[in-house]
Amino acid sequence: KMFLPQVIKSARVMKKAVAHLIPFMEAEKEAAEGPCSEQQFAGTVVIATVKGDVHDIGKNIVAVVLGCNNYRVIDLGVMTPCQTILDKAKEVNADIIGLSGLITPSLDEMIFVAREMEQQGMKIPLLIGGATTSKLHTAVKVAPNYSAPCVHVLDASRSVVVVSNLIENQEEYAREIAEEYEEIRGEYYQGLATRKYVSLEKARLARMDVEWAAEGAIAAAPKKLGITVLRDFDLKILLPYIDWSPFFAVWQLRGKYPNRGYPKIFKDKTVGAEARKTFDEAQQMLAEVIEKKLITAHGVVGLFPAHSQGDDIVVEAVDGSGPVSTFYGLRQQSEKESLKPYLCLSDFVAPKLAGVQDHVGAFAVSCGFGVSDLAKKYEEEGDDYSAIMLKAIADRLAEAFAEYLHKEVRTNYWGYAPEEHLSEEDLLKIKYDGIRPAPGYPTQPDHAEKTTLWSLLDVESNTGIQLSESLAMMPAASVSGVYFGNPSAQYFAVGKIQKDQVEDYAARRGIAVEQAEAQLRSILAYDM
Repeated sequence: KMFLPQVIKSARVMKKAVAHLIPFMEAEKEAAEGPCSEQQFAGTVVIATVKGDVHDIGKNIVAVVLGCNNYRVIDLGVMTPCQTILDKAKEVNADIIGLSGLITPSLDEMIFVAREMEQQGMKIPLLIGGATTSKLHTAVKVAPNYSAPCVHVLDASRSVVVVSNLIENQEEYAREIAEEYEEIRGEYYQGLATRKYVSLEKARLARMDVEWAAEGAIAAAPKKLGITVLRDFDLKILLPYIDWSPFFAVWQLRGKYPNRGYPKIFKDKTVGAEARKTFDEAQQMLAEVIEKKLITAHGVVGLFPAHSQGDDIVVEAVDGSGPVSTFYGLRQQSEKESLKPYLCLSDFVAPKLAGVQDHVGAFAVSCGFGVSDLAKKYEEEGDDYSAIMLKAIADRLAEAFAEYLHKEVRTNYWGYAPEEHLSEEDLLKIKYDGIRPAPGYPTQPDHAEKTTLWSLLDVESNTGIQLSESLAMMPAASVSGVYFGNPSAQYFAVGKIQKDQVEDYAARRGIAVEQAEAQLRSILAYDM
């Protein structure tokens, strides 16, 4: 019956009190009955963010909530290899293993962990959680690889119920979950069989048709071509561009219509008061972060001549010496009842034969430098609330940096909308020309496109932002993407694709079909 921020704060008080009392308690127990027994806990849970992924806010919240309910939680941190997780679970005789991840490659890693657990004959229940996970994916892709219970957990508030059921009532609960997931799989495969797709050839014939020679079809030539580096960026500039609505989702504070988003959430009868209190505490930490320069922001942006070539975008050197990079596109293939086009990002860039010079841009920004060390300090002090708050604020600042920089690109660097004067609300509603899709998201679901972006902008040298082996950005509070300035550009979802496109995509990228399938597993319209 407590709100999540209250739970985390309670844990902070509890941890500090326990830290003070533990030496006395252990000495007393040892004198009376020998070393402390693990039976004082309701159960032992090993949790980790899987290999290649650095996102851990949700996982950390789950750890605190379970700890408050007398579960022994062993948190292995981020980017944790499979065998490390399994070895620790065996070592501590864990009752539950929990896996977390944000980026889509983490879904494959979770499948791999489930297979390894099965191969090693483990029977420990497996929990799956994280922003890109779902009950559907867990039921269809993860659970079939593991004969013991495998359960998706939507958020921290559900974790205690799931864990307690798996420990105290495992047989009956596992049977219910298995029946539910079997039903979900049946519906999924039935739906898959009824979905219709067009061939890649047909989809290309029905691409978006743009009259490139028409006035206003392409954005004006950039005022500043090439790369611009933004080091030690002033966080105060970003404050008006912060979208606070996702901040409340982190704390699981959800207002009911019409009071769902910021600032309307403060009017909600149920969560309004707690939302206001949490927001005010965020403002206090944000002010301290800026005043004391506790975290640092770096960014890089580049604008280049470019042209489309089929489903791809060829980026050219600023000095006209030829191509320097290629962004590979994916085209919609789900059959459409209307005459709407089958979209691909390359549709928004003029081909060479159009006789006009088009351009694209790219960027990478981070407000995460210093966050990990400071959050670790808070955690060592037993202050999980401040650690989670800091990471939530850093995420908001990074998104604000991306929003601010996109506005600067439109009005200054590229300058195709010099007279733009939009309110913060209109910015968040995307009431401007141009888009900034990110690799790994619906418009271009392949995270491998980040490597192209990193090479084009020399991101690591210019900003310090790195890519993990699964292509997660490090620090976690980072954002990257590609700029399209033409009025025809729009966000869309590629959706599921067929094997003919996967084969074509692999050939264009110069990789094996199996590698392409692994990179695009989440959008394949067929089973591998």
